[in-house]
Amino acid sequence: MKIAIIGTGGVGGYFGAKLAQAGFDVTFLARGKHLKAIQENGLHVKSILGDFHTDHLTATDSIPKIGKSDLIILCVKAWQIKEISTDLKRIIHDDSMVLPLQNGILASEELKEAIDEKHILGGLCRIISKIESPGTINHFGVDPIIVFGELIDTDAKRSQELKALFAKAGIRSEISNDIASDLWGKFLAICVSGLLAVTKTTYGEIMEIKETRQMMSDLLTEIYVLSQKVGVHLKSDIVDKTMAFIDSFPYETTSSLTRDVWQGRPSEIEYQNGTVVKFGERYGVDTPINKFVYNCILPMEIKARKPKS
Repeated sequence: MKIAIIGTGGVGGYFGAKLAQAGFDVTFLARGKHLKAIQENGLHVKSILGDFHTDHLTATDSIPKIGKSDLIILCVKAWQIKEISTDLKRIIHDDSMVLPLQNGILASEELKEAIDEKHILGGLCRIISKIESPGTINHFGVDPIIVFGELIDTDAKRSQELKALFAKAGIRSEISNDIASDLWGKFLAICVSGLLAVTKTTYGEIMEIKETRQMMSDLLTEIYVLSQKVGVHLKSDIVDKTMAFIDSFPYETTSSLTRDVWQGRPSEIEYQNGTVVKFGERYGVDTPINKFVYNCILPMEIKARKPKS
């Protein structure tokens, strides 16, 4: 099976390296010094589950150069999905599977604007990882897992085959019978990233202060109430379970959005708290905490996206 990893950051680098280590034909999309390091020395993965190294990897900075692929795993930032959709069509054949692992709830819908829905699965992953340096991925939190499911009624055989492929690579995965609810469950959790960015705290710091812990709970509750209005089936204890899950994170952990905001880079704020605000307005649900977080980050986001002179 020919696999394309579109975006070799913390997510694509980790899961792609696991697939390559298992002997699959994997091509990585990367850029700059990271691309050069992968081409020359492969990928080094530092992981809480054990370090490993994969060499002799194929990597490029051009999607069309990858060629037709059986499995295309999308690991770019959420806001980049629209940018790459046209190029993706050039590497899809009749039986290709496209698995987006973006944060948020919009990736599959945006892909449908350019790609036949039959190719697209709904997907998410749970992992805390980042590029530590060119050619090196650091996985420093959460037992990695990929959750995926069909968006339309298709042959369920391919989902079983995909799960078997992940198992061969030592990647834990689950087939979801309600991927929309699973996506919203993760969406609820990741929207805390913006609150970290605004308060300039790690997960550990924000959770140990009574006032900011309550803000986090209120932010999550707003999204849960919104999900019920939208018609997504999240269980009533989702907020408590999410708080407990975040409590399990290493004290100094942050998220990719948080780090992007702090470092003045474009972030996924529109696909996280920004989406909550827009959906809240659409469905008549008040979201004051999420609106506060979004509005605080918005000026920094605009500045980060201005062309450099």
